[in-house]
Amino acid sequence: MLEQPEAITLAKQLNENVTGRSVVKVCPPTKPHKFCWYNGEPDTYDKAVSDCKITGADGFGIFVELSFDNGMKLCINDGVNLRLITNDKVPKNYQLLIMLDDGQALVFTVAMYGGIYLHDGSYDNKYYLASKNAVTSFSSEFTDYFHRLITESKPNLSAKAFLATEQRFSGIGNGTLQDILFTARIHPKRKISTLSENEKDNLLNSVMTVLKEMTDLGGRDTEKDLFGVSGRYKTLMSKNTVGADCPKCGNEIVKENYLGGSVYYCPQCQPDIKK
Repeated sequence: MLEQPEAITLAKQLNENVTGRSVVKVCPPTKPHKFCWYNGEPDTYDKAVSDCKITGADGFGIFVELSFDNGMKLCINDGVNLRLITNDKVPKNYQLLIMLDDGQALVFTVAMYGGIYLHDGSYDNKYYLASKNAVTSFSSEFTDYFHRLITESKPNLSAKAFLATEQRFSGIGNGTLQDILFTARIHPKRKISTLSENEKDNLLNSVMTVLKEMTDLGGRDTEKDLFGVSGRYKTLMSKNTVGADCPKCGNEIVKENYLGGSVYYCPQCQPDIKK
C-alpha cells in the first residue's frame, strides 16, 4: 500500500520517465472492480486528456498525482498499483490504462480497494486535501507540529493510533509505523500517557529518520515501484520478518491484530509498559 516513501518514489520515477510524453489514448477498465472508485465515469477520461502532455507528477501522503498541460490532474491513492510498461506487455485486466506516444503505457490495477480520480484541480476529498496540505516529516515545521499533536492527544491513545489515525501524519500508515515504533523501542499498544519526554523525543526522531531512509532507498521491500521492483529498504518489522529473530536482541518477532490491521514487534525491545 502507498505510504509516504512509496508516493514520493513513484512521483520521482514518473517525473523522470513520462514527463513530456503525450497521451495517445485512455482505456477504461477491462473488468469492473466494485472497490475501485473514480471521479466521474472512467470512460470519459479519454476525451478529457487525450493528446495532452504530462507536465509532471507529485507524491504526497497516500496519493500520487499526474498533471497534464490542459490543467487536468489524475491522482491515485494508497490501494492502486501503478506500473510503466511497454504496449506489448499490457495485462488482460486493469482498472485504467494510459497509452503514451513513446510506445509505453501506464497501467493502473487494484487488488483490494483504491481510487483513481481525474479532476480539474478542485477535487474536494478530505483525505486528498489532508495529504496535500500535510506537514510532513521533511518540513522544518514538523518538530513543533509533532510536539503540539502529542501534547493535545488523549492520554489513552495508543502509539499506533497516534501515528496512523485521524490523518494526523498523512503518509504514515500501518506499514511504515512498524519500523518507526521499533526504532523508538515503543510497543504499538503503549498509551501516549506512559511515554516519558525522552521517549517522545525518540519517537519524533524515529519518524524523521526512518521515513527519510525509506524514501532514500526507494520505498520498503514489501512494496513495488513504477517498474514492479521492490523497494531497497529492508523492513525490520513486517510480514517479511514475522517469526524471525529480532535484529537487536534475538528474540522472536511476533504478529498481532490490532486496530483493524496487523502489528509486528519485539516483546523484549518494545515492552507494553503500563502506568
